[in-house]
Amino acid sequence: MRILIIGSKGFIGTHAIKHFQKQGREVWGSDVMVDYTSERYCLIDSTNADFHAIFENIPLDVCINCSGAASVPDSLNHPLRDYTLNTVNVFKILDAIRQYQPTCKFINLSSAAVYGNPSVLPIKETSNLYPLSPYGWHKLQAEEICQEFYSFYKIPTCSLRIFSAYGEGLKKQLFWDLAQKIQSNSTIKLFGTGEESRDFIHVSDLIKAIEIIILKSNFKGEKINVANGKEIKIKDIVKCFYSNWDNKIEYSFSGEERKGDPNNWVADIDILKSMGYTSQLDIEEGLKKYYEWIIKVEEE
Repeated sequence: MRILIIGSKGFIGTHAIKHFQKQGREVWGSDVMVDYTSERYCLIDSTNADFHAIFENIPLDVCINCSGAASVPDSLNHPLRDYTLNTVNVFKILDAIRQYQPTCKFINLSSAAVYGNPSVLPIKETSNLYPLSPYGWHKLQAEEICQEFYSFYKIPTCSLRIFSAYGEGLKKQLFWDLAQKIQSNSTIKLFGTGEESRDFIHVSDLIKAIEIIILKSNFKGEKINVANGKEIKIKDIVKCFYSNWDNKIEYSFSGEERKGDPNNWVADIDILKSMGYTSQLDIEEGLKKYYEWIIKVEEE
């Protein structure tokens, strides 16, 4: 099986490359950063991405798109950039697949942001979609593009609605921010009330879910929740994460909401579980691994 990972230098892409290489797969990477060491790597122009050369010259079985912007605040400040990276580029990739390799399976990493604030929990793939940010809207539009290319051209596509992914290598979002606040603040103030909730999945479980989906999904434009189906309040996850430090860390919640952020999330993962997915890493162990990585980074 030949696998192309677009966005191979990013958080999820890096883990995906390592995982499939360990399996002995022929893995190609592609990103906007120069790579002088890998023979199986395609450089993409960050200002005007063109994927035709890749699919014209490299026979592929699977393409996993891990590229794109992943910041709600940035999408509010720079919506065109977010739209280009998360929506336009998906169309460009699929159009190149259509022209040169129409049997190549395409997996696009979407986001739970397409749901917004759900009225009912857990969130099913059939739940109403009310994105709260340009990021969420652009991810939703990318899903519709995937459906379009399956419906009209029979390109095998699938969109993964990923919830709160975390793990070694991620230098942004909740846990990274919590670690940085310890270094720069004596009194730590956090957004929200602490009663907000998320459904967390460690990147190692996420990659295993992707592998299962490659083997078991129908690739008919479907959307699949990727999470662990466990609702955890932010106040509880902050306490759990900070327990890894020896000293007691004082923090409080400001009550201030951040624009674009939903209140409560937990996924219905029946579709994913029906394919054989089970989590291999509980949240305590996952946070400990992430903490150990952060300490190592700081020491370097």
